[in-house]
Amino acid sequence: MTLQWSLLVLGVLFLLALAVYYAWLARKNKPRQAEPAEPGLATSLDARIEPHLSQHPLDGDSFASSPAPEKRPSLDPLIDAVAPIALEAPVSGEAVLAALPSTRRVGSKPFFIEGFNVLAQRWEQPAVGQSYNPLQAGVQLANRSGALNDIEFSEFVMKTQNFCDAINGTPDLPAMRSEVNRARELDQFASAHDAQLVLMVQARRAAWSPSYIQQMAARLGFVMGSMAGRLVIPARSSGLPPVLSLNFDTLTALADDPTQSALRQITLGLDVAQVDRAEKPFERLRELADALAHEMDGMVTDDQGAAVSPEGMAVIAAELEQLYDLLAQRELAAGSPLARRLFS
Repeated sequence: MTLQWSLLVLGVLFLLALAVYYAWLARKNKPRQAEPAEPGLATSLDARIEPHLSQHPLDGDSFASSPAPEKRPSLDPLIDAVAPIALEAPVSGEAVLAALPSTRRVGSKPFFIEGFNVLAQRWEQPAVGQSYNPLQAGVQLANRSGALNDIEFSEFVMKTQNFCDAINGTPDLPAMRSEVNRARELDQFASAHDAQLVLMVQARRAAWSPSYIQQMAARLGFVMGSMAGRLVIPARSSGLPPVLSLNFDTLTALADDPTQSALRQITLGLDVAQVDRAEKPFERLRELADALAHEMDGMVTDDQGAAVSPEGMAVIAAELEQLYDLLAQRELAAGSPLARRLFS
């Protein structure tokens, strides 16, 4: 009996040891959770203020005294095919707005109508209560969808002519072959100088819950973006694209019980052409990636999961400065209205 009792006790102790071990293992592998809400944190996480351009979808820790949202720039021959529209007499903004086509796109390119405000003496988007003479129509020559093609140019001509018929205007349409060739050349330049930089932060040991990621990111100035699983460092001026983005799995962010969701990596991104170099976005990208890795017990890698050396970062920084110079020389400085339209 003594032997049987001894074996029974040993068996119970063994089972208890296993239970304790698996409980410890489960706790160790459980995703890190956010700490109790800090004063003001919920507000910053709930503020979905990621800005977008009026024509296309797409820092700072300071939100005070932001100027009014930037208006879309006037048509520019550098990136637009422009057709002046002569009028016999000034037309009202109401008449122009009534004659606008139902869609403001030609294929994958934005289509614009602008008027010269007789009173303000400037080109602008038509508005109620204003008078315009002359007008101009335009279509963007290229964007990230590619160059304006023959079919799109023909659609531009048709939309412009229909608009002119409605307001009794006479368009001076540019030659199709010349504009399509310009579009191809511009698209080649844009494709060769488009850069979107990515760094990843990967968990070393314990995974992270979505709320934990959001809390750590909020402490560094990130706010919620336009969709689940996206946070951004907003620009100091409202209406501009974000300086940096932080992304993680959307389905995980939308899980019924996010506290049980486990994430092992997040992605930090910089859309170079969209952000003014004066923001020092790459420097901030590196600093924020390092800060998140330090706070969340992670490691910084490239988009393939390989560690990036300081020497590698220095090479990227030097190449980025060259890219900024090339864009500026082409009058498409990073973060400028024209660059944001072209690289969109």
